[in-house]
Amino acid sequence: MNTTLRLAQQPEADELLGRSPLAALVGMLLDQQVPMEWAFSGPYTIARRMGADDLDAGAIAAYDPEAFAEFLKEKPAVHRYPGSMAKRIQQLCQFLVAQYEGDAAAVWTGVATGAELLARLQALPGFGEQKAKIFLALLGKQLGVRPKGWREAAGSYGEANCFRSVADITGPESLTKVRAYKQEAKAAARAAKPAK
Repeated sequence: MNTTLRLAQQPEADELLGRSPLAALVGMLLDQQVPMEWAFSGPYTIARRMGADDLDAGAIAAYDPEAFAEFLKEKPAVHRYPGSMAKRIQQLCQFLVAQYEGDAAAVWTGVATGAELLARLQALPGFGEQKAKIFLALLGKQLGVRPKGWREAAGSYGEANCFRSVADITGPESLTKVRAYKQEAKAAARAAKPAK
């Protein structure tokens, strides 16, 4: 994996996301209740605070939980909820160590079908169905991981030429389109709620 991603909108952070499967997974895990750029710059910030140039699942899994949480709480914080996200990152890394010998890429290496890949992603701590489908779409659209049926397994996020999620962001212009889509979706959801 050595691709240029543009999710953090910061060259160093994006470079790490493009070469580190674990950084990409952690960025996706952090991508909730904060702006996308903040979430996806988190892996780079964590690596720097740990004195490393990459994330290591074994090191994070074994790290003292309180000390690891401090890396996320340090100003500027890695997330709006640094304590709970530190716990989730450690749970993800512990799972990767137990199931994949700490190799995040092994989650998708050698999978035969999109359905199998989706099941593996949904088994990851912190990855519900929607997050798993978005990450599957990111793998297929930008990282070249395309097992048979990957688009179908990713649902609407797998569609070509759409701007629904981080899977579709390749620069500032597509970021603007994804933000507009999300605002429209939220407005439609609000409009669909019955009046009280």
